[in-house]
Amino acid sequence: MKHPMPDKHLQLKSLPGVDHILTLAEADEQFKQIPRSLIVESVRRAIDNTRKQILEDKPAIPSDEAILKQAALLAGQKMKNKLNPLINATGVVLHTNLGRALLCQDALDNILAVSSSYSNLELNLTTGKRGIRYAAIEALICELTGAQAAMAVNNNAGAVLLALNTLAQGRQVIVSRGELVEIGGSFRVPDVMVKSGCILKEVGTTNRTHPHDYANAVTEETGLLLKVHTSNYKIEGFTKSVPLKELVDIGNAHGIPVMEDLGSGTLIDFSQFGLPCEPPVFEQVASGADVVTFSGDKLLGGPQAGIIVGTKKYMDQIKANPLTRALRIDKMTLAALEATLKLYRDSHNAIEQIPTLRMLTMSYEQLARNAEALFSLVTQAVGDKAELSLADMTSRPGGGSYPGLTLPTRCLTIRPNTISVTALDRKLRAFDPAVMGRIEDDCFIIDPRTLQPGQDKTLANILKKLID
Repeated sequence: MKHPMPDKHLQLKSLPGVDHILTLAEADEQFKQIPRSLIVESVRRAIDNTRKQILEDKPAIPSDEAILKQAALLAGQKMKNKLNPLINATGVVLHTNLGRALLCQDALDNILAVSSSYSNLELNLTTGKRGIRYAAIEALICELTGAQAAMAVNNNAGAVLLALNTLAQGRQVIVSRGELVEIGGSFRVPDVMVKSGCILKEVGTTNRTHPHDYANAVTEETGLLLKVHTSNYKIEGFTKSVPLKELVDIGNAHGIPVMEDLGSGTLIDFSQFGLPCEPPVFEQVASGADVVTFSGDKLLGGPQAGIIVGTKKYMDQIKANPLTRALRIDKMTLAALEATLKLYRDSHNAIEQIPTLRMLTMSYEQLARNAEALFSLVTQAVGDKAELSLADMTSRPGGGSYPGLTLPTRCLTIRPNTISVTALDRKLRAFDPAVMGRIEDDCFIIDPRTLQPGQDKTLANILKKLID
């Protein structure tokens, strides 16, 4: 019986040295744009990997060419960005895992202009003295919402934390049991209250809360009445909640401020486009809320931010809170937010220019035309290698907005003949750019609602390469 040890020993002896492979790499085009430190690391890893394979009696090729090829692959993987653009074919407009809102072109242009140059981020050009970074957007937000004052922080969770800590630290905050929400990432209203230093006081029941529940709960320890908009779920049936206006009346009667966390938040009335009416921020401000918080990267269609609006009295207190520095947004977010907000001066222009709004309000007729065009392109690309069809399906707003709402759409369904649907899904996710769709009834589904201009042709080319 032949003993395997001599072969293993010979293979180990034949492994090239690091310096030798580095010399070969210097003359190899594959390594032209790769820093030397990364080449060295990759060569060492390639040699170590091969040595490990030999010791574990696994197939290994200890030649110069094999080691060099493996090193180039390792270095290339290291050089790739971890955060990459991809094609969203899921039909979920505000997909949290895929980055939520896409920025409009005006926002992208403003980010480039501001971030590639010095700016008056915290400089008052009139006085020549230090200014306030929120000045770039405060007047604009007040114009659009009717609020007396405004500011923005890094996200809405930060906005809620900051407002609660400022208005009710060490005091009770009264909130309905039916509004103790949890959103993605296990962010819970009770938990953020603890971190903000407030004391939670629940009133009512899960499904029904009355005005007298709030009024009877008010004591000398009460610091705030809080209303939380249930933007990511819906309670139906035998239910009752207290409208913001009534809560404001209770707060005024007891001299207690009222705050509403709108969660998603919108600056237009979507009902004019055939969608259910999510409460616009300006309506909540008009109802008399002292403070309203909402997101920048959901229904607003802008960058990630938490926007806080309200009366000057309470907003001055919030701005003075030392936490504002820890939660402040950077110049690129401010640039994107300002450009996005300016579009809302004309709601129809906002619908056309802001990708999130355009996708949410896209008509079924337009989606059907887009689906037909996509069907034609993919048919030409894959031929008889897959079964293709068009089907009426539904899209979703996503991102903690419009709970339970589905939007009619027309989708392309793909059932490959040569590989399984799950294999196609895996290949699409591994491609560059990656493609995210969904699988239903053993078909890969492409929803044109979330495809961006030109991506239909890109998709057809990708499918041609992967379905063989």
